[in-house]
Amino acid sequence: MSKIDSDDHGKTKQPGKKGFSRRSFLQGVGIGGGAVASLPTGLLVEPEVASAAPVMGPGPVRVSLRINGKVHNLNIEPRVTLLDALRNHLDMTGAKKVCDRGTCGACTVILNGRAVYSCSVLAIEAQGKEIQTIEGIGSLSKLHPVSAAFVENDAQQCGFCTPGFVMAVKAFLDRHPNPTMDQVKRGLGGNLCRCGTYVGVRQAALDAAKEMKGGRRA
Repeated sequence: MSKIDSDDHGKTKQPGKKGFSRRSFLQGVGIGGGAVASLPTGLLVEPEVASAAPVMGPGPVRVSLRINGKVHNLNIEPRVTLLDALRNHLDMTGAKKVCDRGTCGACTVILNGRAVYSCSVLAIEAQGKEIQTIEGIGSLSKLHPVSAAFVENDAQQCGFCTPGFVMAVKAFLDRHPNPTMDQVKRGLGGNLCRCGTYVGVRQAALDAAKEMKGGRRA
């Protein structure tokens, strides 16, 4: 049998084992703890967390919005945009928040008959006006002619820009029921599609124009 050695405290240790033992590890932890405990008290005090700065500006106010024929009363800050009011306070998420700076058109809604970027309109400014969102045109069982034309022409792709395009097309066709291709190109110049489906979108606008002239306008 191999020889078993004894450590300085009379305890046995297994032959052939080197380096840290469980006992030496625990002893090291004890020494380390003592070192921390011996530090000056001032070094162990946690720094005070600065108190939060008071909120500046006006608080929530009552805002009344007429959306898709129904009045919605909200208590929101005056700085809340129409887009954020729709998405965050009314759960109308058709209008998409993409660029949030009035560039891409994904948040397009119709305000008093005109296509607008809802990210660039304050909700409080939209009071007393007729607001129409994609939730208010057609339904899943009966699509609006513009929405149906988008499907037929495979114009939706990823779909993120689609609600804004549909609303822009509807507002455009309401004012220009017999557009040419060039007019459609110019009329939809404020909406961007990262997937590049402009050919399908423009053809969808022309097809929808023909359908809507047939008396099936929503």
